[in-house]
Amino acid sequence: MSMEVREKMDMERLVQLAEEKQYRQLKEALLEFPAVDVAAFMEELDSERTVIVFRMLPKDLAMDVFAELPVENQQHIINSITDQELSEIMEELYVDDAVDMVEELPAAVVRRVLKSTTPDTRKLINQFLNYPENSAGSIMTAEYVGLKKTMTVEECFAYIRKHAVDSETIYTCYVMDEGRHLDGVVTVKDLLMNPYETKVGDIMDTHVIKAYTTEDQEQVADTMNKYDLLSLPVVDSEDRLVGIVTVDDVMDVMEEEATEDFEKMAAMLPSEKPYLKTGVFQLAKNRIPWLLILMLSSTITGGILLKYENAFAAVPLLVSFVPMLMDTGGNCGSQSSTMIIRGMAVGEIAVTDILRVVWKEVRVGVLVGVVLSLVNFIRLMLQYPGNTMICLTVVLSLFCTVVAAKTIGCVLPIAAKTLKMDPAIMASPLITTIVDAVSLMVYFDLACRLLDMAA
Repeated sequence: MSMEVREKMDMERLVQLAEEKQYRQLKEALLEFPAVDVAAFMEELDSERTVIVFRMLPKDLAMDVFAELPVENQQHIINSITDQELSEIMEELYVDDAVDMVEELPAAVVRRVLKSTTPDTRKLINQFLNYPENSAGSIMTAEYVGLKKTMTVEECFAYIRKHAVDSETIYTCYVMDEGRHLDGVVTVKDLLMNPYETKVGDIMDTHVIKAYTTEDQEQVADTMNKYDLLSLPVVDSEDRLVGIVTVDDVMDVMEEEATEDFEKMAAMLPSEKPYLKTGVFQLAKNRIPWLLILMLSSTITGGILLKYENAFAAVPLLVSFVPMLMDTGGNCGSQSSTMIIRGMAVGEIAVTDILRVVWKEVRVGVLVGVVLSLVNFIRLMLQYPGNTMICLTVVLSLFCTVVAAKTIGCVLPIAAKTLKMDPAIMASPLITTIVDAVSLMVYFDLACRLLDMAA
């Protein structure tokens, strides 16, 4: 039995217990599941049962489940519990999770949430909310293990046992001076492998990879991915440690950025909500602007066809090859742009590599163009015997279109990056529109010259 089928059966069993109000059995069953699965189960329940199930969960599990719930469910739970229960939730949540929740909730609910927190927690949340959106400061957590370099290994273990219970990770510890400036990093493995009397300052790694609070979250994700880090320290402009970004936060960022890129590549405005929870009007609103732009830009193609109407009026056969040229050019451009966008996303390609990229894509275009042109020439000669010049016109146009499409497909994403735009914008729909216009101009211009026709 596959994992997916087993999870579906488990979910159906839990929903059935909830509908039959077998809450004691339901509680015992939920204790066997991780928080993320319990949250997924609660999303299947109606609003009344969601609160009932949440209240019957053990405190530790309830806090983890609450952090995994969508903001709509979080808001309903907040509106259904007492101020004391809300205060306990806010104090138990990791700060980054609390900040994510507060950013999404309506203002009236936020006021009640902040009112229920202690002054220290409220100060921390407000501090995080002041960081730029999508920055390292906005996704970091303040729950980390901070040590002093004058501490011994024995003192470090005592400190970790006493203070690290609420930390998101204890494997990597950060060493600071009296002014909270980040001096180094030490792992629990380092501590375990050294005698108790050893000073942390003697075994810490002073070459610390770090991020600044204003650094873009995508850059943070790239750094952690590049160096295979489980956590990354975040410092302010004065190099003081203010928080850490953990791998679970980075996975959320990577999913968010990938989703945004996919939507842009499909010519849609990014949406922050899941597809099934986004309204029809919102989906339409996200898609219409780019569709309007692409529709209006396609009038360029119509203008080119109109300009050369005498050519295809003289030789009607020319028109039958237009779809093949346009489709092939669009596909070639999309292939190149996809590879370049992916290369820039993972750090393989930089803006300064544009000449190397163009030279490589031109050579790829030549090879691809030769193969496609030869195959098409043979096909056309068999299909349209006696029309050698028309067949030659088509294959030469195809060759030029492929090379041009490969070049345009690699240049536009890099140009977008140079102009501080998202390279994903220069994806399939826009590149296809541009390549269509280029391929038509090349095709009919060659046709006029080789077949001795007037435009």
